[in-house]
Amino acid sequence: MIRIANGQGFWGDWLEAPVRLVDQGPLDYLALDYLAEVTMSILQKQKQADPRLGYARDFPPLVARIAPQIRQRGVTVIANAGGVNPLACAREVVRLAPGLKVAVVLGDDVYPRIGEFLEKGYELRDMDTGEPLAKIRERLQSANAYIGAFPMAQALATGAHVVIAGRSTDTALTLAPMVHRFGWAEDDYDKLASGTIAGHIIECGAQCTGGNCQVDWQSIPDMANIGYPIVEAEPDGTFCVTKHAAAGGRVTVDSVKEQLLYELGDPKNYITPDCVADFTSVRLAPDGDNRVRVTGIRGGPRPPSLKLSISYANGWKAIGTLVYSWPQALEKARAADAIVRQRLRHLGLAFDEIHTEYFGVNACHGLLAPPNPDPPEVQLRIGVRGADKKAVDRFTRELIPLVLNGPPGATGFGEGRPAVREIVAYWPALVPREEIVTRVEVVE
Repeated sequence: MIRIANGQGFWGDWLEAPVRLVDQGPLDYLALDYLAEVTMSILQKQKQADPRLGYARDFPPLVARIAPQIRQRGVTVIANAGGVNPLACAREVVRLAPGLKVAVVLGDDVYPRIGEFLEKGYELRDMDTGEPLAKIRERLQSANAYIGAFPMAQALATGAHVVIAGRSTDTALTLAPMVHRFGWAEDDYDKLASGTIAGHIIECGAQCTGGNCQVDWQSIPDMANIGYPIVEAEPDGTFCVTKHAAAGGRVTVDSVKEQLLYELGDPKNYITPDCVADFTSVRLAPDGDNRVRVTGIRGGPRPPSLKLSISYANGWKAIGTLVYSWPQALEKARAADAIVRQRLRHLGLAFDEIHTEYFGVNACHGLLAPPNPDPPEVQLRIGVRGADKKAVDRFTRELIPLVLNGPPGATGFGEGRPAVREIVAYWPALVPREEIVTRVEVVE
């Protein structure tokens, strides 16, 4: 049996979680998940500005902080913190934590190869719309293939203290240690599916240990010290989801079920680079205090293609807010929205979209929100998006004047005009698996 914990559900998650995981009890592997689709374009821009950047900069200081536990307790760290510059990330880890051996998985960054792919006849059509990539070719910002568990298992086989990947799947961070330690083969479909689902359950960190939990959330113990999840994995593919006993939070069948439904499409065909997992085969059962045993998982062969995460520039946006107080807070907010829209029309400004929300009334639940005709306060939130950056910037100058020349009682304007931000859009596509060749490099 091996213990695999996940201490980061996204870049920006609780910094103390990984430290507490290695301090509060035994672990074999500590997985840290940093990347989202849009994150890659941000990191690509950072790398273009400075070739030493392009990775999750929180990661090297964290590794340095837990380096004594890594050495003394034999904990191996595996993370996708490398972004678009895994080697630079590894060098910074070694600089801050000298003596650690770091293995890097390379090959996922295909941004320089897009022209090659198109010349070979791969149209890289958007998986949602079917449109060819040529439509937005000149606006590309990043392109990365989703790497599975086997390249990271190869990196673990080097004996590294830390394994760093770029755009891996979230589930692969948990599956890779099982492939490495248990010797699972590429056709061990049921076992690979089990490891994949284990990774899916813990990939969002404390979301399966009581965080963001809908079931009886008020009674979750000591949420300020919530424990992050641990998978106790067996060679036959069965596993338990748990947490350290000293930590807060709660692991129950209900909390695990909630996480199983996270970002789930066809439950019988959850496609990853390593296998296809059947979520309808999952069997959950209590296995003691804060323990849930997972069994019965079935899987199928991996797909012939790998998914690409491509990002591109898609115009500009700005979002501004004002708060209106009682009485007639909602009436004031709606009047302010009408004034802004009228002034934008008079200026001849056109946008792809103008969107208004009323927080405190119906912004989250829309038509399902209960009636609230006279709330104590309402936050007016107006956003525009369009291809013309100058027009978007002009919009940002129309909201703040309402403080003096609009409905009474406006507040919440201390930050001034909203910022104009570039819109980064996501383009998912497929490429033949054989086009993606990974390799492992060791940095010491």
